[in-house]
Amino acid sequence: MRARLPAVPARPHRDDVLIAAAGLLGGLLLWVLGLHGRPPVPGLPAWLTLVALAAISGAELLRRTAPLAGLAVAVAALALDTCTGTLIATVVMFTDLVYAAVLYGGPRTARRIPQCAVLVTVVTTVVLLAVRRDPEMLMFGIVIGVITATPAWTGLIIRNHRDAAQAARLRAEQTALLAEMDRTQAVAGERARMARELHDMVANHLSAIAIHATAAQTIDDPGATRQALGVIRENSVQGLAEMRRLIGLLRDTGTADGADEPAAVPTLDGLEALLGQARTNGAGSGLTFTLDDARHTDGTGPRTALPAPVELAAYRIVQESLTNALKHAAPGEVAVRIEQPQDGPLGIAVISPFGDRSGPRAPGSGAGLVGMRERTTLLGGTFEAGPAPGPDGTVWQVRALLPATEEETPS
Repeated sequence: MRARLPAVPARPHRDDVLIAAAGLLGGLLLWVLGLHGRPPVPGLPAWLTLVALAAISGAELLRRTAPLAGLAVAVAALALDTCTGTLIATVVMFTDLVYAAVLYGGPRTARRIPQCAVLVTVVTTVVLLAVRRDPEMLMFGIVIGVITATPAWTGLIIRNHRDAAQAARLRAEQTALLAEMDRTQAVAGERARMARELHDMVANHLSAIAIHATAAQTIDDPGATRQALGVIRENSVQGLAEMRRLIGLLRDTGTADGADEPAAVPTLDGLEALLGQARTNGAGSGLTFTLDDARHTDGTGPRTALPAPVELAAYRIVQESLTNALKHAAPGEVAVRIEQPQDGPLGIAVISPFGDRSGPRAPGSGAGLVGMRERTTLLGGTFEAGPAPGPDGTVWQVRALLPATEEETPS
């Protein structure tokens, strides 16, 4: 798409009107005082100088709106003025129109006029020297250069400085815009990350609280009610602790000496404890939980270590899958399998019985699957979740494949 050219003003600029009026009045004053440069060419009336003065004054009105047209009128007026007496006001306005044509004309015009001015100066000087063979013609050539080449190159230099300043201003605006876009994206990314962390840390506890609160309300058994209340209290305390830790991270408060202990990042070594908590929370739902950790080991103790972001993502995916199983799964076995072949990616699979019911045991927002997919995508992995056929009927499976760089460290 072609760039639109800036609109040309329909009226002369106020400064141009003042320049034209000042030049016309100054020229008339010089005419009245008889301050001509030299006598007119024989046979030409002296009053033609005033015609040239009026023409070039009118051309000044075009110095911004139509600089090339104004320069063409100025060339003709200067030629007439040179033949009829040469008023200094006409010459001064001519230099201004040359300058304006370079400054306000198009890019091609701005390049051509200085070159033409130098060429006219050189050719005129050479021709005069060849015809008159008088050293004084060199002075005449210098005068021509002063009234043509000097204003042309001055206008070109100022135009280049103006264009450079405009380009620098545009780059500064673009840089500020990019910085604002980066800041907005960083804020949005951080908000999404904190939303995932908040959901994954708290949703499990709140789901267990909701499930056991429902059970305590519907089961008329004091022992079962006490057990449900115990689970509710345990999950409430744990959820509150997680919330406090997250709020502390958001506030980024320090200790008195300015040294905070780093918060522990969940790893795959904590999966057994995570499944133990799931067994407690799902004790009354008919669910059993098994863990099969088939990650690569050489049999002597060291196991392939994973980068912290991968370990955290894998832990959160298993945690959210167990939470979804507690809310949706039918009674049966929930199998968690972790595998990583040597020099290969980390595979995560959580398979639970498909629960065909009208609603979940606890309310949910549907953000769990979104968060798991986002975590996997950020690490460049693959994720899929949905119903699938199993040996004993339909199951719900969650599968994720996370790229991992291996490092041999003691386990």
